[in-house]
Amino acid sequence: MGASQSKADDKVFVTDTAIQFSPEVVDQLAANLTSPEVSPERQSTLDVHVRSRIQTELKRLRKEEEDVRQRIEQALEKENLDREQSMTGEGSEMGAVKDSVSLMNDLEEIKGKVDRFHGRKDLQELPDVKTYQEAVLSCYRSKSARPLECWKEVTQFKAAVEQLEKQYVKSLQ
Repeated sequence: MGASQSKADDKVFVTDTAIQFSPEVVDQLAANLTSPEVSPERQSTLDVHVRSRIQTELKRLRKEEEDVRQRIEQALEKENLDREQSMTGEGSEMGAVKDSVSLMNDLEEIKGKVDRFHGRKDLQELPDVKTYQEAVLSCYRSKSARPLECWKEVTQFKAAVEQLEKQYVKSLQ
């Protein structure tokens, strides 16, 4: 029944009239065969398709990267917690090891104490240095065109600072 339809019959038609094409048509057909150019409509369709595939792949890669980052963060967090728990469980020579939050609080407290200590140490406690400092400043202001004439005041200031440094070193010994 359908066997005759599946046979491939080659049929050749022969005409008595000669067919002629204009040279423009022949040139255009020859140019289309040799040139790999794609029509602008086809190129824009291809571009849209390629862009959409790139965007899809980019979204997939970003999601995968985010998943990997989250797994790494979770693993690091678990590792840090385990390490802190093992350190606090064992103890140390100075007592139990503290967690990062309490260490940060202690650090802030120490910083505050240092700032208060440096705030108290002012030039008010050192009248000689303060006097010589004011002498140097007033000399520089009055002789701004000739600052080298303030050498005496500078020498006195340096001597007072040197004396203060010696007292500080002695207090540390």
